[in-house]
Amino acid sequence: MGNQMTEMLKGTLEGIVLALLAERSAYGYEITAWLRQRGFADIAEGTVYALLVRIEQRGLVDVEKVPSEKGPPRKVFTLNDAGREQLSEFWSSWSFLAARIDELQHTRHDTEGA
Repeated sequence: MGNQMTEMLKGTLEGIVLALLAERSAYGYEITAWLRQRGFADIAEGTVYALLVRIEQRGLVDVEKVPSEKGPPRKVFTLNDAGREQLSEFWSSWSFLAARIDELQHTRHDTEGA
């Protein structure tokens, strides 16, 4: 991923993770795997784990420790009502920004052809 993409992703990764957790509960490694399957191949596990700590501290997810076949129990994250509200705000912000950026892109193309 290029530097510009990395910077853009920093601002949207929380919303992306909340959207994944809206689909189903998961633990950190699963979330990282889902992100990679969806094309975010360069995301480091450490980035995802740090984000999960932050959203847990902000009360956006409920956490349950589930026994693991190997090693310590896994923390399974479930989106709660506060997380769903935050996700709704993310989608509203995303829609607004995407529409403005799309307008700018089309305005640029329209003026280039004139």
